[in-house]
Amino acid sequence: MDKTYFLSQSISLTLVILISLIFVFLGFYNSKKYQDLNNYLTANRSIGLFSLTTSLTASALGAWILFGPASAASWGGIGAIIGYSLGTAFPMFFLIYLGKKIRKELPRGSSLIEFMRKKFRKSLFKLILLMIIFYMFIFLCAEVTAVAILINYISGTELWITALIVLMSTLAYTLYGGLRASIFTDNIQMIVIGALLLISLVYINPSIGSEFSFEFIYEKNPQLLSLSYVPGYTAGLTFFIAVAATNLFHQGNWQRVYAAKNFETLKKSLMISFFIIIPIVFYMGFAGMVAFSIDPTIRPDLGFFTLLLKEQTELFSLFVIVLGLALTISTVDTLINAISSLIVVDGKAVINLNKKTNYLNLSKKIILFLSFISFIVASKGFDILYLFLLADLFCCAFVLTVFVSFYDKSINEKLAYFSILVGLVGGFLLFPTPDFSKSLLVGILISKDLFPSFVAQSLLFLSFIIATFLPLFIIKMKKLHIS
Repeated sequence: MDKTYFLSQSISLTLVILISLIFVFLGFYNSKKYQDLNNYLTANRSIGLFSLTTSLTASALGAWILFGPASAASWGGIGAIIGYSLGTAFPMFFLIYLGKKIRKELPRGSSLIEFMRKKFRKSLFKLILLMIIFYMFIFLCAEVTAVAILINYISGTELWITALIVLMSTLAYTLYGGLRASIFTDNIQMIVIGALLLISLVYINPSIGSEFSFEFIYEKNPQLLSLSYVPGYTAGLTFFIAVAATNLFHQGNWQRVYAAKNFETLKKSLMISFFIIIPIVFYMGFAGMVAFSIDPTIRPDLGFFTLLLKEQTELFSLFVIVLGLALTISTVDTLINAISSLIVVDGKAVINLNKKTNYLNLSKKIILFLSFISFIVASKGFDILYLFLLADLFCCAFVLTVFVSFYDKSINEKLAYFSILVGLVGGFLLFPTPDFSKSLLVGILISKDLFPSFVAQSLLFLSFIIATFLPLFIIKMKKLHIS
């Protein structure tokens, strides 16, 4: 029997094309008078409070917030939601301190890698550069896949069609206008996102009634709110560590650190973004808990949509498409420009080409190639969650060594390299297989029966903990040995 969709494909595609073209027009129109390299990379270091705040927030919130928090909340409960919310927002808080230092030491910079090049020699900063590009590429695949799946869920539109439209439109204005275009469209997108999320809250609350409450969740699934529910703590810490670590390496954030017209503007924007992000992510997770409590048989990642579209109304189907596209395009343009900027700024130190090489053109060619791969991934509907978690593990192994080195001059390249590799090896030993039933150490090299049940049930959590904190332990031990 054919599945019944909320909208026809023709209406859905018309809306997708229309919204995409609007953002293309806005991006081209705003950036046509800003065509120099400085504007492409850092928007001429002239961005004010409102634009910087909306851009930081919109870039942090992708289509993943429609799926991820709701899914995590269905098994991790309130702990997972808190971890997700704080993990997404806390990099804004950290960037106040890290941003101040990096702007002071490299006032004409545009990337984190430039600071790493100054701090360490070639081999380590190359490794960091590859890790950052790998993470952002996986993020790009995830965003395009998410919006393609969303439009397919609403109207049955084939995945490749949505993926192609979103990628082509975003590439068009972002490769033309750079960071200036990305920030301007982020402003519009964040206004749209904020308005639509408020409307959804106003609609869902009375339509669901008393079920949209902590009391109802506690009545149906008390473990999701229980302080003694261990998976809640492990999920919360896992998401906090993973999301915070990856966002600290997001080149889009570092571009905006440099794009602020002064440090006071940066500080205020980061603080405001911090307080905007937390309730948005929390709301999406809470909606997931409510949906799961109403019907435990639903797909956990579709929790928000089951509440919003329970009447299968065309109006709210249109609403979901606009929301999903605004979230996706705001993140995709940030990722495209971020990867491009890394190649422009740091490519010369990695790729030894002749002096006449135009690294801006080279970066655009590489971006087109990566976008083509992400199109293939999205059109197949691959589950890239596992790759995303793998990218998170890489970021976890790097994060403390890299950012502690901002302030600790005793961390040299050799020590940093060794501590990161030890963290990666330790994390990989416990990193779960795709079915999450075992890891290289637990279940493959050594029988699961020889480990406490907590270890076998918390492989992802433990792998992130070890990858994050083992490098710091190595650094501390080395210092004690020297002293």
